[in-house]
Amino acid sequence: MELGIYSFVEATPMADGTLISPEQRLADFMEEVALADEVGLDVFGVGEHHRADYVVSTPAVVLAAAAMRTTRIRLTSSVSVLSSDDPVRVFQEYATVDLLSHGRTEIMVGRGSFIESFPLFGYDLHDYESLFTEKLELLLQIREQERVTWSGRHRAPLNDQPIYPRPAQSPIPLWVAVGGTPQSVVRAATLGLPMALAIIGGSPERFVPFVQLYREAWARAGHAPERLQVSINSHGFIAETTAVADATAFPPYLHQMGKIGRERGWPPPTRRQFEAECSMQGALLVGDPQRVVDKILWEHELFGHTRMLIQFSVGTVPQREMLRCIELYGTVVAPAVRKALGISSGGP
Repeated sequence: MELGIYSFVEATPMADGTLISPEQRLADFMEEVALADEVGLDVFGVGEHHRADYVVSTPAVVLAAAAMRTTRIRLTSSVSVLSSDDPVRVFQEYATVDLLSHGRTEIMVGRGSFIESFPLFGYDLHDYESLFTEKLELLLQIREQERVTWSGRHRAPLNDQPIYPRPAQSPIPLWVAVGGTPQSVVRAATLGLPMALAIIGGSPERFVPFVQLYREAWARAGHAPERLQVSINSHGFIAETTAVADATAFPPYLHQMGKIGRERGWPPPTRRQFEAECSMQGALLVGDPQRVVDKILWEHELFGHTRMLIQFSVGTVPQREMLRCIELYGTVVAPAVRKALGISSGGP
């Protein structure tokens, strides 16, 4: 199982009210991805947002910079909001990052958990589903063919149009991120694409049927079982002790999840709910290294997944604590998980 990190490169106030500048936050992020590479983690992902509380709106640009700071870690979007982007440009951008990274780049596409990009780029939210379906179809065709002939509703047609550059990998890996809708799960499986499942609240056991559905749809589509890949993407934080991890993670979690909740009409998170989510039956991987190891292994028993990505920065934490978290993940948690599963770094 591959072990990695994903980040939205948040720009939110820290517990003491300090707000880091976007310039400094990006500098901190580069330090984080370089350390993740150094300590032997397998994957680092960067998400796309178009909001004041997140710095990255163009993941490919940030990943290109990360490619220059790393040597072995795989670099992926997490996610690219394909519905409001152009598949030709998405392919070109990530093909370029793949060349810069010498074949270490992946694309993870999804419809996004926020909607700001739709009016920003002139798309109608009524076309939410059809935009993603059509653009994913085009992106897959571009990935497979150097010259593309295509037509659809939401983009000008292509007539035997060559698309360059081509990536170092052929084909460049393409993942589909899903939030837990059966239709999205079946689509990913039917297309033979790896699936990333976000579990950021509630019991992970509730999501077992989605992974089972994915495996069943994969088999029905006739895809080779050894090619099946599932990533579980969740929030977490690691510190020397569980008490320190809880104390560090809760204030930024409360701020950011509370803010998002207010926007969407959800009740604010409470300390009691946070602690329940941090328990073995909850969605958060927060605690000392052994607690996080135990939870990863428990979820592996549930899902049999091939990749685990953890978002450590739900809200901004001090950089010193973030770097120690990444160090513990790479030097303590990852080796223990690999040993328990009998795998080497980077193995499924």
